[in-house]
Amino acid sequence: MQKKSLSLGKVYGLLEPGPVILLTTASRGRANVMTQSWHTMIDFEPPLVGLVVSDRNYSYAALKSTKECVINIPTADIAKEVVGCGNLSGQKVDKFKRFHLTREDASMVQAPLIQECFASFECRVVDTKLAAKYGFFVVEVVKAWMDPSVKNPETLHHRGKGVFMVAGKSIRLPSKML
Repeated sequence: MQKKSLSLGKVYGLLEPGPVILLTTASRGRANVMTQSWHTMIDFEPPLVGLVVSDRNYSYAALKSTKECVINIPTADIAKEVVGCGNLSGQKVDKFKRFHLTREDASMVQAPLIQECFASFECRVVDTKLAAKYGFFVVEVVKAWMDPSVKNPETLHHRGKGVFMVAGKSIRLPSKML
């Protein structure tokens, strides 16, 4: 195979770990939902996740002040709603109402779970050292929820510029990892 030079702007679409998530926050009695795809696992137990949230996003201030959020994982079934949430600011629009998303009370944080998502992780911010410079927050998952009826979720993975990939077939290979 002969490789060719790739535009640096396309690197993101190849490295994006996915899945796209709906990040919910709540501040001053108002909940918001943000589409987000820049995140990474940092540790297994307790589960630590790194989230990149730009200070230009409405959710940034809520996340910084409350130090709480919920990571909700949608499937391709609600792809239009996921993209719609990503194309509007929550500063002036109630995205829950606009996109007919159902709030569910969390048990350990103020931010709501989204009923239409097959999994939701209640989180608390544990590190903001890189938030000012890179918008990078480290959160600890303190409670995890998942719909057991969803066996092979078709999650969305952002490839850049409105292109998404849907997770497909799973394969199992021998592994020594527990």
